[in-house]
Amino acid sequence: MDRVDGKITIVTGGSSGIGKAAALAFHREGARVVVADANVEGGEATVEMIKKAGGEAIFIKTDVSNPMDVESMVHKTIRAYGRIDCAFNNAGVAGERAPIADCSEENWDRVTSINLKGVWLCMKYEIPHMIKQRSGVIVNTSSVAGLSAGPPAAPAYTASKHGIVGLTKSAVKAYRKYGIRVNAVCPGLIRTQMVEEAQAKLGPRFERYLAEVQKSGLIGEPEDVAEAVVWLCSDAARFVNGHCLVIDGGLTCV
Repeated sequence: MDRVDGKITIVTGGSSGIGKAAALAFHREGARVVVADANVEGGEATVEMIKKAGGEAIFIKTDVSNPMDVESMVHKTIRAYGRIDCAFNNAGVAGERAPIADCSEENWDRVTSINLKGVWLCMKYEIPHMIKQRSGVIVNTSSVAGLSAGPPAAPAYTASKHGIVGLTKSAVKAYRKYGIRVNAVCPGLIRTQMVEEAQAKLGPRFERYLAEVQKSGLIGEPEDVAEAVVWLCSDAARFVNGHCLVIDGGLTCV
């Protein structure tokens, strides 16, 4: 236990799902947590859970697609704690379901701005502080859709998640000499709000699919990803750099 004891950790998208589970896991393992999200109510609820469990956390309202918000998030973290040891750049959206020819420009811009530009902005403002420290660990949330074709009705999501893999590897080549590690997690089907929304939109067909994968053990919980993220940020993973860790219960092997 205490795998990240005393570390200062930023978690974006910390109001729900994988981000919330990660924030709680970081607390349990000894970190002080900065929860960042555009969802104020959910983000503050995550912070309250950490505080009730005896931990230390703050909430910073952040739209990761907004450069001023991201810069402010990082500056407020430095002002509060003096450093950034770990950053889990996790905020993301699925967007509307439509294949390439039917994907609206509005949907494309929204999804790529939050998922891809958001991760780039977070790294842009986090990395200079890690360079000064000569240390730091970043984990970005991609997806199994960032390693394969992904759902045919989600081109913006798939493209953004592929982009995160590229950003992660690019960052390693540029910043490993400063003692900074950058990895990505690639979750498969995880029981989150995103999955629940897909279930509501697609109805019985998706429900049948969920029942099948659940029976096969191929649907995970947010905590399954959170545990991997904490490990990647710990000294136990000190020689893991530029890796895209698939966490899908074997879904992509079936």
